Amino acid sequence: MRIARFSTGSDPQYGIVELAVDGGEHPDTVAALTGDPLATKVQLSGQRFPLAEVRLLAPVIPRSKVVAVGRNYAEHAAELGNEVPETPLIFLKPNTSVIGPEDAIVYPNYTKQLSYEGELAIVIGRICKEVPAERVPEVIFGYTIANDVTARDLQGPDKQWARAKGSDTFCPIGPWMVTHFSIEEAENLMITTTVDDEQRQHDSTELMLNKIVDLVVYITSFTTLLPGDVILTGTPAGVGTMDAGQRVSIEIDGIGTLSNPVVAAG
Repeated sequence: MRIARFSTGSDPQYGIVELAVDGGEHPDTVAALTGDPLATKVQLSGQRFPLAEVRLLAPVIPRSKVVAVGRNYAEHAAELGNEVPETPLIFLKPNTSVIGPEDAIVYPNYTKQLSYEGELAIVIGRICKEVPAERVPEVIFGYTIANDVTARDLQGPDKQWARAKGSDTFCPIGPWMVTHFSIEEAENLMITTTVDDEQRQHDSTELMLNKIVDLVVYITSFTTLLPGDVILTGTPAGVGTMDAGQRVSIEIDGIGTLSNPVVAAG
């Protein structure tokens, strides 16, 4: 199932997306739900809209945080001259950094090296702490696509990543959440990132060093996750810069494509 958060010009609402490839009776439409599936039981409202006529929003605004994992692909760590960490390298992005499909990534004037990082994202579905490995599937609501936008030239001088990773618009998420993947399926998906029409990243989530179960167990060992919190699982090799006027698109097999323009600040 694909669950989107969308607007028709009024308040945001959630809906179930049906694509033409599904072979169903309502291709390329979204069927509205009565509430927030991450917070309460929902049902179909009876309204259905053409997908082309709605504005897709970030499928979730994290209740408290985005938890991101650094250097979780060996070749990505190597390409930036870094060692693979012995334990997961964790940092936070504020929920104010989150934007949705087609929203603009703002290139701030305090960086000269703005980079994309295409990633698989996990959406948490229930409050959880100290989750044992066998119960990890119970706390995952679904998966989506994220771009861990990074001001690369600030990471070293700042010595912590709040500004380099957490600035406004630095966490595009979308286009929707998929809830039908098993963990095993989510760990065998191709991530492809293009800048304009040039392919920059193309690798499988199979190459993650710390797997999904390991990440959830580790993160919940020290912090409580809330429904709607998001985990970014790391980026494969091929990261690079993007400039104002360009468009960055990240495709993950079985999920869809997240695409955002880059604009100069001001």
